[in-house]
Amino acid sequence: MSLDDCARLVAAGDPDRFAAVMAAPPSARASLLPLYAFNLEVARAPWASAEPLIAEMRLQWWADIAEEIGQGGTRAHEVVAPLATLVQEAGLPVALLTDIVEARRADIYPEGPTAEEFDRYIDRTAGHLMWLAALSLGAEAGLEPKVRAHAHAQGVAALLQATAELRARGRIPLPSECDIPALARTARKRQARAGRVPRRIAPAVLPAWQAAALLRLAEKEPQRIEEGRLALPEFRKRGALLLRAFLG
Repeated sequence: MSLDDCARLVAAGDPDRFAAVMAAPPSARASLLPLYAFNLEVARAPWASAEPLIAEMRLQWWADIAEEIGQGGTRAHEVVAPLATLVQEAGLPVALLTDIVEARRADIYPEGPTAEEFDRYIDRTAGHLMWLAALSLGAEAGLEPKVRAHAHAQGVAALLQATAELRARGRIPLPSECDIPALARTARKRQARAGRVPRRIAPAVLPAWQAAALLRLAEKEPQRIEEGRLALPEFRKRGALLLRAFLG
């Protein structure tokens, strides 16, 4: 089991995040790829079956894995083995891995979130993942609010991009009577206030490279969300990523 396995998984299943990894210094990739592969596998688990019990079992498998890793164990699995090595070497808080799994249980069921549940979901998924990535690169505790602000913007933007597909699958991803322009504006301004993070942990927040532009587009043209057209031109995406990677 190797980082190459994680890289292949992320490249195929989460291409934007993979692009962010490849724009990061090679020294950071060994920390980021196992986390992103774990996140991808957990995000897929609720969709493993239309039968909720089976989806719950898939998520429980990952919850059990997190517990085993926390106890110093591992398994011969393409994601679990490198993840366990990272967690144990970097001293990452396993409770955050477990909470990512628990948050994804909401994806199994069709009920929509309240505004408070929506914010908590974003924080427990995108927020936990980005903070774990930052910790793996040596972030101090005082940087957590800044990192989570970037994660919130990235998570909201990603969910807005996925809204049309989620609705087609029978899910209600947004709170009822959600004011999309206001939601996007709040997330964008929170990210802007956070500012840049120290260069050594900048690779952890690179996945948020297009969040501000996507959120600004959602503010101006909210109809794109329901139409499944919230996206940036490819050349603009790549240019923005290269600039963010250069500036840190």
